[in-house]
Amino acid sequence: MQFGPYDLLMDFGLMSGLLFIAQVLRSRIKLIQNLYLPSSLIAGFLGLFLGPQFLGWLPFSDQMASYAYMLVVVLFATLFIGKKQQTSVKKVIDKVGDTFTLNLAAEIGGFGTSLLIGGFILKKFFPDVPEMFAILQPAGFVGGHGYAAAIGGTLKTVAGWKEALTIGQTFATVGILSGVFGGLVLINIATRIKATRFIKTMAELPDSMRTGLVPEDKRNTMGQETVNPMSIDPLSWHLLLVLIATAGGYYSYYGFKAILPEITLPMMCLSMLSGVLLHFILKAVGLGDYVDRKVITRIGSTATDYLVGFGVASIKVAIVVKYAAPIIIMTAIGVGYGIFFLFFVGRKLFQNFWFERSIFVYGWSTGVVAMGVTLLRIVDPEFESGTLEDYGMAYMVIAFIELAIVSIVPLYVAKGNVMLSGAILLAIWAILLLITAWKYGVRDEGVADFRPGEKEVIEG
Repeated sequence: MQFGPYDLLMDFGLMSGLLFIAQVLRSRIKLIQNLYLPSSLIAGFLGLFLGPQFLGWLPFSDQMASYAYMLVVVLFATLFIGKKQQTSVKKVIDKVGDTFTLNLAAEIGGFGTSLLIGGFILKKFFPDVPEMFAILQPAGFVGGHGYAAAIGGTLKTVAGWKEALTIGQTFATVGILSGVFGGLVLINIATRIKATRFIKTMAELPDSMRTGLVPEDKRNTMGQETVNPMSIDPLSWHLLLVLIATAGGYYSYYGFKAILPEITLPMMCLSMLSGVLLHFILKAVGLGDYVDRKVITRIGSTATDYLVGFGVASIKVAIVVKYAAPIIIMTAIGVGYGIFFLFFVGRKLFQNFWFERSIFVYGWSTGVVAMGVTLLRIVDPEFESGTLEDYGMAYMVIAFIELAIVSIVPLYVAKGNVMLSGAILLAIWAILLLITAWKYGVRDEGVADFRPGEKEVIEG
């Protein structure tokens, strides 16, 4: 059956219904409230259970799995549109310096750990499983289904391993689940040790955070009407800006592919750059003051709700079963590395909001950027820590390094250099951590102690 515009509309209509049901369940059932599961996550699991893979009651289209990344592109388009503060290049570098080095280190270390330790375990205890199996775990965890397909395709072409694509997709699926449930456990631990800055202990959170419903006397405005509805609706005005940046990212992506087919730039990075360009165009033509940053943020948060719902609902459960034993072992390595990075590396080297920044790293390094955003949103509901904005800026450089990882490392791994590749990557990982420690220092505060700049953000 051919995919058409009404299939897209009905997919979003079905997910909207699931989000509504999830919100009602969240507002009524104590068990769900105590788990602090976002409604988008509940909706995703409802979609998984009621969709084609299980009961088959909901007729989602076969394109549903592609929506999550599409919505990440929309989200990144919102990151800089309407920002008011001005800063110098030097201040920007100082601001995101540790974000750049540590997020890059997290990715390189994830690949290195899995290739070195995972490669050894597979060679020792699973001789029938190709050693190159080890690279598919960080491919699926860090890059999701896109990375898994890219690296799996390379292994299939270079090494003739036809199962690589399927296994890569399996790891991407398991990574999302590890990111969700592992992240919730880590957040619960963090609130108990007072490591979070924007939420207190889970038991002391207001009812509105448990139920998802805000009492009338505590409600805030979503934003201001910066244009007259007689001309154009204010929400339409802000939405069109986001969609212009999104379209800019899309067409830039295919433009680069036409000019430089051997190079692939991430579409979400290009949409963010399009948003930056649009921001300066608006200022240049005198319309910068007619953009409400709060409304733009709400549009980005809306995209987040749907991308999480579709991402979880499209998980391919049947694939998870086939390679259960090595998948479990490699998953343990990946999750263990993520926890180590959060509580040891992130706590010592992030200059402020260490847990918020580290849980975001844990989220994207186990379950793609969308999952990192989900976990960050739980501990930083209004994105006040600057984690997402700093990451977006740092990612403009990280994206090019990712291209090298996706393009070069699988070629060496396919030729049998699994553990050697892991050792080289871990050496680079160590150098990045040393550079961070040298330039920005090692933090010696306790997990609950405030760091420079945190109180100003919280109180301001």
